[in-house]
Amino acid sequence: MPIEIGQPAPEFTLNNQFGAPVSLADYRAKKNVVLMFYPKAFTGTCTGELNDLTQDHLDSDDTVVLAVSTDTDATLKAFAAAEGIDFQLLSDHWPHGAVAMAYDAFLPERGFATRATYVIDKDGIVRWSVVNSPGEARSTQDYKAALAAL
Repeated sequence: MPIEIGQPAPEFTLNNQFGAPVSLADYRAKKNVVLMFYPKAFTGTCTGELNDLTQDHLDSDDTVVLAVSTDTDATLKAFAAAEGIDFQLLSDHWPHGAVAMAYDAFLPERGFATRATYVIDKDGIVRWSVVNSPGEARSTQDYKAALAAL
């Protein structure tokens, strides 16, 4: 079932690239969340998008970026170190793609998430989203505009 604008975002807890658990609830009443699903670490389009997010400094006092893939946390740790990614990468590796499925972002025939992004406000409500195919990059300028509208 697609995630609708104005509905509560599905809760989750996933390990970040350092193996520490991160929950959506950790940011309730504290920060807006840019929840970004991407197919795979170390691939061209994914690397470009995550580098753009690092350069655009979306992770701030008011907003946290949580980038989710089905890669293992060890892979994500190596990816973040290699690319200088300065925000949290979350592993949806096991149960494989369960959070991506909850956000209608999992491609079962491919075994990974598509390019889906959700802007979630401090109350845990989805306020903006975009879903692109695995080969179609997203624009961080769109994220900035969605955050500015909150």
